[in-house]
Amino acid sequence: MANSPLNGKRLGILVGGGPAPGINGVISSVTIEAILNHGMEVIGFQNGFRHLVEGSTTKNRVLTVDAVAASYHRGGSILGTARTNPAKDEKDMAKVLGVLKEMNIDCLVTIGGDDTAFSGSQVAKRVGPGAVRGPGENKFLRVCHVPKTIDNDLPLPEGTPTFGFETARHLGTLTTRNLHADAKTTGRWYVIISMGRAAGHLALGIGKSSASTITLIPEEFRDKSITLEGIADAIIGSILKRKLQGKDYGVAVLAEGLIESIGEKGLLSALGEDELKHYGRIERDEHGHLRLGELEFGRIVKDYLKKRLKELGQKMDFIDKDLGYELRSADPIPFDAEYTRDLGYGAVKFLASDLSSQYGAIISFIDGRMVPLPFEQMIDPKTQRMRPRKVNVDSESFKCALRYMVRLEHADLEEAASLKALSGLTNLSPEAFKARFLPTITE
Repeated sequence: MANSPLNGKRLGILVGGGPAPGINGVISSVTIEAILNHGMEVIGFQNGFRHLVEGSTTKNRVLTVDAVAASYHRGGSILGTARTNPAKDEKDMAKVLGVLKEMNIDCLVTIGGDDTAFSGSQVAKRVGPGAVRGPGENKFLRVCHVPKTIDNDLPLPEGTPTFGFETARHLGTLTTRNLHADAKTTGRWYVIISMGRAAGHLALGIGKSSASTITLIPEEFRDKSITLEGIADAIIGSILKRKLQGKDYGVAVLAEGLIESIGEKGLLSALGEDELKHYGRIERDEHGHLRLGELEFGRIVKDYLKKRLKELGQKMDFIDKDLGYELRSADPIPFDAEYTRDLGYGAVKFLASDLSSQYGAIISFIDGRMVPLPFEQMIDPKTQRMRPRKVNVDSESFKCALRYMVRLEHADLEEAASLKALSGLTNLSPEAFKARFLPTITE
């Protein structure tokens, strides 16, 4: 402790963005490591940057080992969280820097996703390594960011998950398995919408782990246009193939990012604005575009499936289920409990190193070793975000996932007897059936 360059220093810690299992693990690990092994005082800022942009020096608390020791395995965040982004306004950022200076903060650890990482990087840019400070201005600050999201879409090294993802996949899988049992018992289909706007990791992880009948993610469409009709027909193809197997039930898992891929024009083309009003508030942003997050995507898909099946002479019962919010503040499974301890320890290790006097960084682990990833390498200054990590649809893992789904394949449409059997379940001729469903096949 006596030899630590952080001895006697003050460390601030805050959480931004949406919840993820393991936040308390990071807070706990950072606090214990900083106090016991580096002789620091730790200040927890409540609700992210929200009160800092107000210039408040009172919405925080001193964190002690006893206060955080028992929280590492609990869900939620003992410091709360908020989506306030001080980097959008220089006046807000000035207030943040003013509070940090007034409270004599020497090191800052931010926990969050893209926006929080960018905010942390902007603090580092202004008062961190390389920043030019005049007389009386903020003192030098060491800054690092611990990335979190259940979507697993931040560009960490290959095979390195964001914390919270494994817990969300685990609990989402258990829920989906239960729904699969209900589907089998009652003879119906479930349409499950999984969180994950930028990438399909969580949807695919849940679908694959629960042996769901079919999983659809935006990445699998590659450069092809994604339409509501195409999504519905991919699921209908699975439904019909299951019927030939004597099974009138199933589970379809869809990534919520599919609605973004369909887009405003696609939804309006398939449904029209009047019908779209039945699925949520029709709100538009300052550019006149629909806020797709206000629409119930699961219910849209469910009703559209019924309509498309009816046109084919088929009927099926569906139930839609959104999966995500109940996963975000869950107690972390052992993987994330252990992983977040590593991340918290790694954050303080970085801050105590000479590297933190050279740059601010995002904390990552590769092959069991802490690797700080400089903000400048990870964040695009134009978009103010990290490049989303997409599902690698050329990987063996994705190909394996496809093999265990029930989906139409080329053989189903090329073999005459199979094509005749499938088309016989509908009012389409074999030729018309093949023409309609051939585009739904994933290569």
